[in-house]
Order: sequence, then C-alpha cells, then structure tokens
Amino acid sequence: MSMTQQPPRSLPLVAVAMSAALVLACAPAEAPEPAPGAEAAAGSEPEREYYEIRRYRLADEDSRQTVLAYLENALVPALNRAGFDRVGVFGVEPPAEAEEPVDPVDALSLWAIIAFPTIEDFTAMKSTLEADAEYLEAAAPMYATPRQEPIYERMESWFLRAFKGMPVMELPPQTVAAEDRIFELRLYESHNEETARRKVHMFDNGEIDIMRDVDMAPLLFAELLIGEDVPALVYILSAPDMESHREHWQAFGGHPEWIRMRDMDYYKGTVSRIENVFLRPTAFSGI
Repeated sequence: MSMTQQPPRSLPLVAVAMSAALVLACAPAEAPEPAPGAEAAAGSEPEREYYEIRRYRLADEDSRQTVLAYLENALVPALNRAGFDRVGVFGVEPPAEAEEPVDPVDALSLWAIIAFPTIEDFTAMKSTLEADAEYLEAAAPMYATPRQEPIYERMESWFLRAFKGMPVMELPPQTVAAEDRIFELRLYESHNEETARRKVHMFDNGEIDIMRDVDMAPLLFAELLIGEDVPALVYILSAPDMESHREHWQAFGGHPEWIRMRDMDYYKGTVSRIENVFLRPTAFSGI
C-alpha cells in the first residue's frame, strides 16, 4: 500500500520478520557524542513501552461505517476497561490541492494506535477481549458478516517498541483539550540493521529534542519489530492544523543543530526510503 500521496510500493503491516530489534538497541563505540542533555542518566531510564499500529483496508463507505462502529462501540471501550487509555482511531487526511491525491483504497482506510506499557500487556490483549462479554456483544455485527462479504480487505498491523529518547507516548495539548489536530505518521526504512541503528541513535541523541524545540509535538518514536519493512522506524508528529505543521517543518529544516547533525558522516546514508500519511482523529479517539 502507499501510505499517502507518495507513490512507492505498498506498506503491508502484519508480517513475518522479527529481526533488527536487538541490533537496533546498541550504539557502537565510534558513535558521536550526544547533544547536551540528550541521554538519560545511568540507571534513570524509564521502561520503554510498545505500540500496535493497525490499518483497516476498506473497499467502500458502508464497510468503513461498520468498522468505525466496531472501533467506537466495541474495541476502544473494551481496551479502556482493560486499562489501556491511549487508544487512537484515525481517518486519512486528504492532501492539499497541489499535492498528489491519496489512493482511493487508502482514502477509505481507518487507522488505530494502541499503547501498551509492557509486551505482556500486548500478548494478553486477545484473551482479555475474548473474556469481555460487553465487547463480544458490541462486536457481534462486525463478526456476523459472511465470508463472501468481508468487511475489510485486510487488517494490517505493525508492532513497535519506543525509542530510549522517547520511551513513553506524549499526547499533544490539542488531544488533552479535545481540540482539532492532525498527525503525520512517517516510516523510515534503512537498507540494513546497522544503518537503521544509526538512524535511531540520531533521534535518541538530538533529533527528537530539535523537533520538540520547533513545536513539532512528537507523539511517539518507535522501532519496527515486526513487519515486512524491517529494518525501519516509525514516528508521529502532531499539530493543530496543516499550516502550522508546515511551519514547524520549515523551522526544523533551518535549525542549526539539525544542520550540524545532518552533515555528520556517521548519520549519512541511514535512510533508504520514506513513506508518510496524514491522519485526523475521530471524535472518539483517545489520541
């Protein structure tokens, strides 16, 4: 799938590869010195949480409404009852007139982001839902559809672990205040595990701080643990509107610390391909 108006090959999400996670976690001795204050003091690092990012591929508006109802009335309330309060549901934000249009299938897609404090919380989710009578009752319309008339083409899923530099999701002020907001989800592929590790190192040791400095309000940064696009990372930025988001990117591009890091040999050639998608939360989204 093409996540947005950028046309390359598709980004299927549930997959078979669980490589790169251990390799990405270690920085080499040759690594440059981090920016002041970029690394946590020894022994003070909080636990890094995990994320599932889902995309429901939908063929028509009727199917989209059925899945929306399932997410609003069944899945999100059940996860909230189980203690997972950071569950986001999003539609694809149409591009501006001057930009390439979103593929019709992508335009109908629904996205969900679920934050898990531990990997055990993720592995227990299925059994938790199956034991929830309210969930099963509310999900019945979704599960009653015949095989010949599936609701979605596929439900794709990424599984990710938060970066050391941002171990816990940070909700933007617009979410807390229930105000309008948009998100940009970006996926960076690398051509091998070593270059992927160096790109993560770049974020952990200065780039995240620069994004905060120019008000990009990042939601999360995470390594892709499972997915056909491994080795890769995903990060999500937020803004009150698209115009503000573009201004933040302009400020980032001219930031002197970003220019310094961008030109370091250690970080060159670490990204082989980028995809992005703009997302707008639904009225019941917790993110």
